[in-house]
Amino acid sequence: MISITADEFELLRNWIEQECGISLQANKQYLVESRFANLMAEHGYTTFKEFYQHAKNNPNAAFKDKIIDAITTNETLWFRDESPFITLQEKIFPEFAEHKKPCRIWSAACSTGQEPYSIAISAVEYAEKNHQKPWLSQLSIFASDISQSAIQIAESGRYNGLSISRGLPADYQQKYFEQDGSVYVLKDCIKQRVQFQKFNLQSSFLKLGKFDVIFLRNVAIYFSQDFKIQLFRKLAEALNPGGYLFIGASETLIGYSDDFEPLEHKRCRFYQVKKKGLL
Repeated sequence: MISITADEFELLRNWIEQECGISLQANKQYLVESRFANLMAEHGYTTFKEFYQHAKNNPNAAFKDKIIDAITTNETLWFRDESPFITLQEKIFPEFAEHKKPCRIWSAACSTGQEPYSIAISAVEYAEKNHQKPWLSQLSIFASDISQSAIQIAESGRYNGLSISRGLPADYQQKYFEQDGSVYVLKDCIKQRVQFQKFNLQSSFLKLGKFDVIFLRNVAIYFSQDFKIQLFRKLAEALNPGGYLFIGASETLIGYSDDFEPLEHKRCRFYQVKKKGLL
């Protein structure tokens, strides 16, 4: 494996943060070396400086996608931490369904789709148990990720046995998936409820419209402090009045945003955007 010099690491580190917001710590040289080893070999580069110059100057979007795919962490599982999905079913869905209000949800770093599909399953389960099936037509789920390969997997709705085993209850597997050899295929009743799109969180949110609920969980920990401040401000602006934000269980808004009020439901802490004039 080719070693990276301190100067080369700094060049790539700055380029990566500029392109996708990920802030690599100074001791992550080994991560860059290992994650980019295959790309280096594939293109015949002998130094990371050559690799950086190609990345910076190459207009080929596919090459940039490969770099982003290599450096991003697509760690995900079904119903991660469980409590946010309980909160959806017990607090947020009833708020909208019982008043026949539309609800638009954004899974803002959806990886290979487990999070938005968990949201969709939660919605269907809530509607069935509470005689609210007509309301499902007023629910829309939008999911995005910076990784094109992750989006492709998510859109396919096809998962191997290891992916299925990570957090998915056995009864949901039986109810919402069909087995095709060693692959589990998500049924259309869930798959069609989610719209996917490749999206960089550094881009403007204006073209996405407004949302009632945003999930951005276990992602901001990879960003710089300045980007977190900008990101949470944009998330607040993207929410409808009274809208809700879910972040990771180990993440915090303290020091990054005053635009939200913390709320709790059972073991879940989540946030509601403050009304204008109270910020």
